[in-house]
Amino acid sequence: MANSSRVTEFLLLGFSSFGELQPVLFVLFLGLYLIILSGNFTIISVIHLDRSLHTPMYFFLCVLSTSEVFYTIVILPKMLINLLSVLRTLSFISCATQMFFFLGFAVTNCLLLGVMGYDRYTAICQPLRYPVLMSWRVCAQLAATCIVSGFLVSLVATTLVFSLPFCGSNRVNHYFCDISPVIRLACAETYINELVIFICGVLVLVVPLIFICISYGFIVRTILKIPSADGKRKAFSTCASHLIVVIVHYGCASSIYLRPSAKYSSGKDRLVTVTYTIITPLLNPMVYSLRNKDVQLAIRKMIGKTAVSLKTL
Repeated sequence: MANSSRVTEFLLLGFSSFGELQPVLFVLFLGLYLIILSGNFTIISVIHLDRSLHTPMYFFLCVLSTSEVFYTIVILPKMLINLLSVLRTLSFISCATQMFFFLGFAVTNCLLLGVMGYDRYTAICQPLRYPVLMSWRVCAQLAATCIVSGFLVSLVATTLVFSLPFCGSNRVNHYFCDISPVIRLACAETYINELVIFICGVLVLVVPLIFICISYGFIVRTILKIPSADGKRKAFSTCASHLIVVIVHYGCASSIYLRPSAKYSSGKDRLVTVTYTIITPLLNPMVYSLRNKDVQLAIRKMIGKTAVSLKTL
């Protein structure tokens, strides 16, 4: 340690092993990134402009879309630059900053999905008390709690990683500064740090997921009591979009963060990470717009107003 130089920057290997395919990956990921931005900005704009969507469910969807926009901004622009660049370095501070914001928005998204499950529970199982249980004040408090809690957990995890000494290799076998590939480069015992991070992962992923499962248990029981088949279909359709996003998001995140870094597999983890850093933010606006008639109607109204405005110019 005394004779080793301290790491001041990290080299993101990313997709360098793909060689000549990197320009193709750049075009593919750039296209997906533009779709993510346009899809989420459309959801945010539609919910903001259409008063019929000013309900708790769409408020949380708007917060989720906003979080996912920043979530992808933290990761994808640097990844796109690295696909066309020979120099793929990131300073020590920049790496820590990227990890902090990535984890902050990722944890916020997990918690928001849990809150959205509670919103569906109150809407279907407690319809008479819904206006009180999900008042605008309560919604704002829940959203703020998700954001603050997300970044507090991120601060703890990032501090635990970057308080370790880095004095050997600086090659991060990933396309951004994630926990497992970075902590493996530390030249000190990491067991306690990894244990605390694992406990945080359990709290962030398992607890909200259990809460969501319990909520949907009550929801299913309530839906089964509805006499008409049409009523059952309408009640379940309000939950289907949320369930799809939950399954993809929690499934991918759990496979990465609910295991020790010793089992880190660069190739497999990159593929899974691409799913929840690109596919999930892409899936969210698509699922909620394609499966939701209210959002579809609001989008058509917005397009119609835009077309009228352009004709008058």
